[in-house]
Amino acid sequence: MPKFFRVLSFFDPLRHYVTIARSLIFKGVGIGILLPEIAALTVFAVLLLGISISRFRAQLN
Repeated sequence: MPKFFRVLSFFDPLRHYVTIARSLIFKGVGIGILLPEIAALTVFAVLLLGISISRFRAQLN
């Protein structure tokens, strides 16, 4: 895969979720190894929640 698309894939939450699911189901790894993926999903969740709240507040005004 070209480097551009590999870098671009880091901005897709599904990539991190699939990595976590595969690691847990097939490899049985611990949560310590998955912390970077969990942190990335947490950042996505916080950003999307913040955007949603601000758009909702703007809609109410």
